[in-house]
Amino acid sequence: MDKSQKILNELEKLYPDAQPALHFRSAYELLVAVILSAQCTDERVNKVTEVLFKDYDTPERMLTLTQEELEKYIFSCGFYRNKAAHILSASADIIDKFGGQVPATLEELKTLAGVGQKTANVVYAVAFGGNAIAVDTHVFRVSNRLGISKGKTPAKVEEGLCAVIPEDKWGKAHHYLIYHGRRVCHSQKPDCVNCTLKDLCEFYENTAK
Repeated sequence: MDKSQKILNELEKLYPDAQPALHFRSAYELLVAVILSAQCTDERVNKVTEVLFKDYDTPERMLTLTQEELEKYIFSCGFYRNKAAHILSASADIIDKFGGQVPATLEELKTLAGVGQKTANVVYAVAFGGNAIAVDTHVFRVSNRLGISKGKTPAKVEEGLCAVIPEDKWGKAHHYLIYHGRRVCHSQKPDCVNCTLKDLCEFYENTAK
């Protein structure tokens, strides 16, 4: 068994119930939440969407808001002007181009405003059960430290992960790596001593011992 498979097996044992931290009830709510989550904590996004989605949980309802009105709802998520513009533009496209339904393919998702590779991968994997690995800051950090995918850009890390992880495990692996980044492999002070992956980890081998 190669190193990447050993790591994946251990992560699966550690986090069998790994799932998205964002709260959502539909593909549309997930899309909006992921757009809001850029450079913002999931906890903060959940607080904002708990209020926002009470009245504006579909693209049609969202478009009854002006940009200024939407900005007031999402102000605390940061970059609120760009995010509001993207949400409204994406909502209009969903109605005009996709009959009011969030598109279910990566290619179509990436045509929506504010939807890059990471956001498209999350929605595709979580809402539609597609095989994709979204590389956020946790996935990027943990993958590089463990050495299972080393790259200077999210795209390179995603490429490397897809090469070493079986395709049917991509969606789950994304959540395993996020959980490990949040609970053990912290950005500033990784808990290497208590990490059950330390004997497989390049970072621990090179710097933490």
